[in-house]
Amino acid sequence: MKPHMPKGLIRAIGALLTALALYSLLGFLILPGIALRVANQQLANYATTPATIQRIELNPFSLEVTLWGLVIGEPGKEQVGFERLYANLQIDSLWTKALHLSDIELDKPKTEILFGKDGKLNLLGLFKLPASEPTPADPDAKPFPLRVERVKLARGYVHFQDARPSEPIEFLYDKLDFELKNLSTLPEDSADMTLMAVGPGGGQLDWTGNFSLIPLASEGKLKITDGKMKSFWPYVRDAVPLVLEEGVLNLSTDYKLNLSKETELLLSNVAVNVAPFAIKAPDGRPLAKLARLDISETTVDLARQQVVVGKIRSQKLETWAALEADGQLDWQKLFASQPSKAATKANAEPASTPAAADSPKPEPAPASKPWQVLLKDVQLRDYQVHLADRKAQPPVALDVGPLNLDLQNFDSLNGSPFNLKVDTGVGKQGKLLADGEVNLAPVSARLNVHTKDIDLRVAQSYINPFIRLELRSGMLGSDLAVDLKSTEPLAFSVTGRAQVDQLHTLDTLKTRDFLKWQQLVLEGLNYQHGDRLSIDKVNLFQPYARFMINDDRTTNVDDLLIPQPPEATAKTAAAKPAAKDKPLGIHIGGIAINDGSANFADFSLTPNFATAVQQLNGQIGTIDSRQAKPASVDIKGKVDRYAPVTIKGSVNPFDPMASLDIATSFKRVELTTLTPYSGKFAGYRIRKGRLNLDLHYMITKGQLKAENKVVVEQLQLGEKVDSPDAVSLPLKLAIALLKDVDGKISIELPVTGDLNNPQFSVMPIIWQTLRNLVVKAAAAPFKMIGGLVSGGGSQDLGTVSFAPGSSDLSKEAEDSLIKLSQALKERPALRLEIEGTAAQSSDGPLIAEQRLEREYKYNYYKMLQRRGDKVPANAALVEVPDSEKGPLLEGIYRTRLKTQPPAEWKDLGKEERTAKMREGVINFWSSSDVLLRQLGQDRASSIKDYLVDKAQLADERVYFVDASLGQAESDGRVITPLHLDAE
Repeated sequence: MKPHMPKGLIRAIGALLTALALYSLLGFLILPGIALRVANQQLANYATTPATIQRIELNPFSLEVTLWGLVIGEPGKEQVGFERLYANLQIDSLWTKALHLSDIELDKPKTEILFGKDGKLNLLGLFKLPASEPTPADPDAKPFPLRVERVKLARGYVHFQDARPSEPIEFLYDKLDFELKNLSTLPEDSADMTLMAVGPGGGQLDWTGNFSLIPLASEGKLKITDGKMKSFWPYVRDAVPLVLEEGVLNLSTDYKLNLSKETELLLSNVAVNVAPFAIKAPDGRPLAKLARLDISETTVDLARQQVVVGKIRSQKLETWAALEADGQLDWQKLFASQPSKAATKANAEPASTPAAADSPKPEPAPASKPWQVLLKDVQLRDYQVHLADRKAQPPVALDVGPLNLDLQNFDSLNGSPFNLKVDTGVGKQGKLLADGEVNLAPVSARLNVHTKDIDLRVAQSYINPFIRLELRSGMLGSDLAVDLKSTEPLAFSVTGRAQVDQLHTLDTLKTRDFLKWQQLVLEGLNYQHGDRLSIDKVNLFQPYARFMINDDRTTNVDDLLIPQPPEATAKTAAAKPAAKDKPLGIHIGGIAINDGSANFADFSLTPNFATAVQQLNGQIGTIDSRQAKPASVDIKGKVDRYAPVTIKGSVNPFDPMASLDIATSFKRVELTTLTPYSGKFAGYRIRKGRLNLDLHYMITKGQLKAENKVVVEQLQLGEKVDSPDAVSLPLKLAIALLKDVDGKISIELPVTGDLNNPQFSVMPIIWQTLRNLVVKAAAAPFKMIGGLVSGGGSQDLGTVSFAPGSSDLSKEAEDSLIKLSQALKERPALRLEIEGTAAQSSDGPLIAEQRLEREYKYNYYKMLQRRGDKVPANAALVEVPDSEKGPLLEGIYRTRLKTQPPAEWKDLGKEERTAKMREGVINFWSSSDVLLRQLGQDRASSIKDYLVDKAQLADERVYFVDASLGQAESDGRVITPLHLDAE
């Protein structure tokens, strides 16, 4: 007999199976259907757009729930949805008093996050929820207890679009995977998390870490790979007007976030890479291009407000900056053109009411703690900066680069000084290197600055408004130590050396060289701002300067200077700070001139004059503006290559009126180069000659004492020059009077005067002295040459006196002629002219007596010849007996006077008649010009014969001029004048 199961057990098993079947039916079929219908009804009630769930599955045994096909949104425009949502509830939730889920899985979630132009978010408008009564916050309330072992999101899709910016923002992640382990709302529990998102256009987000909800904290690692900056750039674009051309961002960081008390965020191991990057202005002009930027070993601490950047490495940034014509930087104007949102908001708000205006003003917010930024090691390489100054005319463009910058230990709060090194090119070939330490608060710096071949032509536009000068070339080099002590007040010093090579300036009016040199070196430079400038040595190599005097007596320097408008001058004066009691002290240890040259031209002369000085070498001693001690001067050179020049002495350049002692010497200067000066003032060209000039000027407290010595060698005048300024002087005679036996003219021209008197001028005095010398020489030439021989100074060598009727020289006359011949031998350019002179009053009766005696002899001689008597060789040798003279006189009277004796003389006695006839003949010959001139010529011959025969004077230097009839002296003597002329 088979054992039978107890009916109760069977009923129990049946009831259990029925219950299990009902539970299964309810769980697998009824509840999912009811839940699906209820869920779709609720979606229909509250959703503002079509929303459905396709299917709900429930496993009542494993407590697994799966929702399929949630779609919210119009067909084709779905905004939220997923393919599958799976959750697995654990049974221990019943006794652990916490909802425990082992798994939550979400497949292919899709989210559209859309902000409209009005700022509305599409997700907030998907449901219309009933208003609920606000419940007061319970400080003791605890969060709903929840534990989830694993949350996994697979193949997610997120589309973000924001129409609020001026250029809409849109980006998409179509591969989004997320996994979270051990999520819990229980205290001290933490969850592990992994997130990866990839967009179709590149760019990937990776996020790993853990976080806890109680307290809210997270720790992990965030990484962005190949992030396209264009996706978020419109937010930047609306803040600053910068157009992004390209930009790729890579970022990775470890983080710690804790919100339990205050917000604590610590980013560590931050690494940022931007490559490439380029922005431009809205008008299309480029602003910056960057090849690469790497930031690493960086920490950001929100609580401490500190950023520590371990390394910055950057290559090949190219940027452009310009100073516009209105004086503003183009970047400055660019940002100023974009009103800030705060300003826009303020402008949009209505003006405050009077009541509001009267209300108490809010207390100012306490000053926030400043952030500290530490830069440990910064290296920028191959940067290029394109600078432009459009305010200058013509505009200036300067390229700076390749620029390399190294910076270490920068602290924005100035905890310690930082090291700075800049190495860059400037222009085409310039170099600049700066290296040193910098402090920020207070601002100070100690830098070593080295420059090489900085092109000074960049300064051309800045000097154009002031001087008509073209900078053809010029290179600046320096080795300087700059010590900036403070900025308020400005205090700094510069020490070292500087040089300017190959300076070449051109006078743009005449297109001629103005000032140039091969090299200028400043050694021992020491500038203390506001106090002094000291230079140990100034070395000038091959300096050159041109100085010209125009026909209106202005100079080329006057021509080059551009007159400034009065308002500009006044503005400049107003801009200058008030003069300090202590002017800048200038000290120059010495100036060395090596192989210098200069050109001097004077176009105020007819014809124009120009000369050149070369081979200038020498020294100028110590110059000090704070010491009255004058500087020594010792310079040598050559005029027109051959004539040596020396300048020696001392001068105080800061106060030459107080102390000056300069001696200048010119040797063997060819006078043909000075023809314009002689032509201008004297009316002659110079055919030949050389000049030796010794000028010695001494000034003591404004009182001038000058000693000028002029020696002219072998001077020969040429043709006359038509000059309105030429003076009427017997220049040729004066030159012959001044020229010695060696062909030299030596002149001393002392000048004294008070330079403090504005009417005092040196050159007119020198010229007047020269003129007086010429006039004096020409007016009293014999007195001048008399000074050349001993004993002749007070004697007038220009006359010879003769006894009446005589042509014989007296002893005194012979002595005078000896001295005259000696003086003439000292002045070989002179020639002597003798003007034989006779005076009727004194010489007439005597020469008549002599003439009568000769006539007696001549007639008696003829009578003896007719008789056949023996006679001497000539008539002058016969002796006429007194007895024969009476009869002879009768014939002489008739023959010479060509008339008969008056008839009334017949009645006179013989002796009386003879006396009357003799008186008639004497009177006739006394007034004879022929006889008087003959006597004058005889006297001239006596003088010349003596000079030639006895005094040994060359006969070709002695000339006769036409004899003249003069007046006798009171004692009866007759003076024969002598004249001097130049050959």
